[in-house]
Amino acid sequence: MDKQRVKQTMLELEQQHFNESREAYLDYVSSARLDRTEPIENDEQAQAEFASDLSEAFDQPVHAHADKIAKLHQIDFGPKDKAEEGAIVKVMGRHFVIAVATDRFVCDGTELMGVSTRAPLFQAIEGKSAGDSCTFNGRQFVIDAVE
Repeated sequence: MDKQRVKQTMLELEQQHFNESREAYLDYVSSARLDRTEPIENDEQAQAEFASDLSEAFDQPVHAHADKIAKLHQIDFGPKDKAEEGAIVKVMGRHFVIAVATDRFVCDGTELMGVSTRAPLFQAIEGKSAGDSCTFNGRQFVIDAVE
């Protein structure tokens, strides 16, 4: 599997999520602005203040995606022989990219999912190699491959 292509796909997906989150944030913030050229009603003022407070909730995903993009740029996706950051680990027929948490995605015909080093699954497989046994959620399994 071309790990640099996987990294590029993850970066493109995170950039897309960042752009969508940023656009939603900017749309919401613009709706919170009052037209200062007209008299402002009390309910308009209250709604604008409430919208301003809520805009902070829209701001968080923007920062989360920006952090993931920065993290992906830093990770070494070179060859690995144990489960560590930058590895692709195959477990029970599924491929996990040890990097940042993502939804499932497809790269070059293979379905993958990003897993953070803080994820419980990573805690169960950390430092293990292909053929090693692990336990996760009370289930025993064997690591099929590590790249």
